[in-house]
Amino acid sequence: MNSSTQRPIVLVVDDVPANLQLISELLRELYHVRIATSGAQALKIVDRTIPDLILLDVMMPEMDGYEVCRRLQQNPQTRDVPVMFLSARIQHEDECQGFALGAADYLFKPINPAILLARVQTQLRLKATTDLLRSHNAYLDQEVLARTRELQATHDVTILALASLAETRDNETGNHLRRTQHYVRLLAEKLSDHPRFSVHLDDQSIELMFKSAPLHDIGKVGIADHILLKPGRFEPAEFEIMKTHAQLGYQALVHAEELLGAQVPFLRIAKEIALCHHEKWDGSGYPNGLAGDAIPVSARLMAVADVYDAVISRRVYKSQMCHEKAFAIICEGAGRHFDPDVVAAFIDLEKEFERIAERYADAPAEDALEALAG
Repeated sequence: MNSSTQRPIVLVVDDVPANLQLISELLRELYHVRIATSGAQALKIVDRTIPDLILLDVMMPEMDGYEVCRRLQQNPQTRDVPVMFLSARIQHEDECQGFALGAADYLFKPINPAILLARVQTQLRLKATTDLLRSHNAYLDQEVLARTRELQATHDVTILALASLAETRDNETGNHLRRTQHYVRLLAEKLSDHPRFSVHLDDQSIELMFKSAPLHDIGKVGIADHILLKPGRFEPAEFEIMKTHAQLGYQALVHAEELLGAQVPFLRIAKEIALCHHEKWDGSGYPNGLAGDAIPVSARLMAVADVYDAVISRRVYKSQMCHEKAFAIICEGAGRHFDPDVVAAFIDLEKEFERIAERYADAPAEDALEALAG
């Protein structure tokens, strides 16, 4: 019902003054009645105030009722206003045409007052119910959207909390996590229309990869400090222990899903990345020696992102290297360590990788020491 008045607004459109007077007298005690003597005038009235119901004559000069109805249906503001045709045309084809145009009802002239009042009342009741339902649905849509955003925020916080937990036990930085997730998204977007990758890289999957990337080393929380924080090269036995972080991260995420009792889309991607980002294209990686397309796409992208960032980053066991060195290492690994098509995408995105590295660069060593001293 129109909110501008307590009574519904009924617009009556007819080019015959006697018809307008008759219908107005029938309706005015119950409804707020507006009148128009032409289709053009009716459309001008509707532009100013949208009625709750339109009684529309069919046969009018210049613009007939059918054309007025078409225009009302084309306007998003008025397409839901019920239209009742009033016509002296009594052919079945005319009635069918009216309903085909979207009319709610079709009455024949001469008008029977009792039938007109009953039909008007019925249409206004339906309109009021429909408006209430539409308003309720809009409210529910907003509630669902709010809940979805809340749930998504919870997912994001969970990921960042888990990633930060791993970070506190590692000598890598939060900026490493941020850089790698941006590298992954760059590669995914670049490959999203590639025949080999398009089925895996829709918008939702790319967003999940971006948000899940920081969990790639979550399993490092299970590695003993004397190995994880060792400032030099690992002994063979130590490296074997270090490699278990991929399986440990995967198992932790599987356990999280078991506790939830349901498959969670963002954890599916996170599990792939955590378990497989150290697998190599030629099958020489770990933990399962997967090769080629058996390696999940998300992990193939993560492998390039992780190695590139590891090379350009300063660590206690190695000095920082330049972008050119990292670029050369990735290119040399095509077909051995990395999927060749992913490397081809990396080559095309070289400048974007460099810009991300600069944008999220780690603080210089002296700055970090000053921060600790302060």
